[in-house]
Amino acid sequence: MSQPIYKRVLLKASGEALMGSQGFGIDVAVADRIASDIAEAREMGVEVGVVVGGGNIFRGVAVASKGGDRVTGDHMGMLATIINALALATSLRKLNIDTVVLSAIAMPEICESFSQRATLYHLSLGRVVIFAGGTGNPFFTTDSAAALRAAEMGAEAIFKGTQVDGIYSADPKKVPDAERFDHLTHSQVLEKGLAVMDIAAVALARENSIPIVVFSIHEKGGFAEILTGGGRKTIVSDN
Repeated sequence: MSQPIYKRVLLKASGEALMGSQGFGIDVAVADRIASDIAEAREMGVEVGVVVGGGNIFRGVAVASKGGDRVTGDHMGMLATIINALALATSLRKLNIDTVVLSAIAMPEICESFSQRATLYHLSLGRVVIFAGGTGNPFFTTDSAAALRAAEMGAEAIFKGTQVDGIYSADPKKVPDAERFDHLTHSQVLEKGLAVMDIAAVALARENSIPIVVFSIHEKGGFAEILTGGGRKTIVSDN
């Protein structure tokens, strides 16, 4: 087995990825496949933290766009991420991967509460740590949560699993001749306004010198392949 380039990483998966071909909710088969990719990374000795979005269940901005309270909407979105985190944890445990869910919102009957100390402890025991509840604050996306948790856990890279195999100048599904990038700096992503992660997330990654690796979440085995330097991806780094 090839040696991984990174020893500790943060995987960011969108809630939409868990939907599969469904229009809503969680496709268990997809959750199981993502879990198998994470398990493969663990077998390589890579320590893995995970942030999952909640868009397959609820988006807080949907409430605000219809005149509702954004804070309440964002709290509802945070609960959606916790549902997804529990589902992914279940899929990992089916593979006998020791997994813990840490929530930014205290829910002791359901999962443990997040702290950096707890994160580092669980990672040291070889557990996959799934971060739920976003940052615990409204007005911040799960992309921002991913960058924040990556910095707190000392991740060597953020792996952003998307619907396509890298960063393009436009949505390649809508613009067939969109330019694909193999490498960008954090500043270029911000200057070009590329929709990879939100501005706060990219800026936080830049400030902490954390590369962002963008790849397709739908390619089985793609996570492990890229961890060893192969596969199709776009790397965002300043070196």
